[in-house]
Amino acid sequence: MSESAERAGQSASTYDAVIEDARVVTPDEEVRGSVAVRDGDIAAVEAGDVDADADTRVDADGRVLMPGIVDLHGDDIERQLHPRSNADVATPMALAAADRANVAAGITTKFHAIAFEDSPEENRSPELATELVDAVRANDSLIADHRIHARCEITDAPCVDAVEAVLDRGAATLVSVMSHVPGKGQFRDVERFREYYENDGDHSIEEAERLIEERTSLSEETLSARVDRIVDAADDAGVVVASHDDETPVEVERLADRGVAISEYPITIEAAERARDLGMTTAMGAPNLVRGGSQWGNLSTADAIDAGAADALLADYHPPSLLAAPFVDTGEPLPTRVARVTAAPAAAVGLTDRGRIEPGARADLVLVEPEPTPVVERAFVAGAPAYRAEAPR
Repeated sequence: MSESAERAGQSASTYDAVIEDARVVTPDEEVRGSVAVRDGDIAAVEAGDVDADADTRVDADGRVLMPGIVDLHGDDIERQLHPRSNADVATPMALAAADRANVAAGITTKFHAIAFEDSPEENRSPELATELVDAVRANDSLIADHRIHARCEITDAPCVDAVEAVLDRGAATLVSVMSHVPGKGQFRDVERFREYYENDGDHSIEEAERLIEERTSLSEETLSARVDRIVDAADDAGVVVASHDDETPVEVERLADRGVAISEYPITIEAAERARDLGMTTAMGAPNLVRGGSQWGNLSTADAIDAGAADALLADYHPPSLLAAPFVDTGEPLPTRVARVTAAPAAAVGLTDRGRIEPGARADLVLVEPEPTPVVERAFVAGAPAYRAEAPR
């Protein structure tokens, strides 16, 4: 379990950092012990103390030490860019705020779910999305590992073109296909679609009716062809494809046949279970679990977990819920719950170097005080101290 014995003869400082007296959440168990870091990786995991020199020693005092969280779908950057209607924030400021907020929520690998959708009244367009992709990739002053999840609204032809272009130049590391068609998926009740848009202060009744007419006029053949285009471009780029708001087993089967590997937010238990049976990763919302149900009356994350059909959890619109989710009692051991926000999402997109506390893994680590609500007191990103906010004791 440890490499420390091999280092015993070294006289120089052996480790960059040692975190000791922690409830260490390993892939298989919870251990009261210590974790040592060297050159950005986890070098040792010990039950008890690490008997070696270190540049930095942290006394965890019995708090939980877990891997850094991997968020495959967080659209919170939109609220940083547009905190109020007609109140925009400069992109560098928004990115810096989102970066710090996510690290404070234990998220060390962040996939920004950027919506390629033609909806200017929601500050969404393929042009704005492309600009944001470029801004994220160009910013080298962020703490966490920031990546792009390009969300493609396939009802909008220019958005399909834009996402293809992003994939062609290697700018995205995850892509998803979504179809917000009235009468289908999240909006399977047309009246719900109408109410959603009419109750949004940025939309008029006329705009809602226009969207209903435009999106319901598209044929299944057209939508399927657009999905195929995105999947083909993703295959060429070596990028994993996810689907969004899957409703029926038949729909899931068609997407799996095309090469879609992740089912995000399946809205029925039948869809979630079929995705599981086909070997897809099922990903549910963490806010859904923490709040106790879906705000839309769709499948609850707790029910998906009970059915064994929730592999990974996503921040969606609220990063702190992703930190809180492993501490919601689902009747499972803590390592199982932690894996849903760490190892499972990392594996789903081929990030095999992180999401686990074991020797050789990337040293993304968060020290959590679970009570009265889970908060991060320290975070390390690739072994470097990245965050500290400890309450007086």
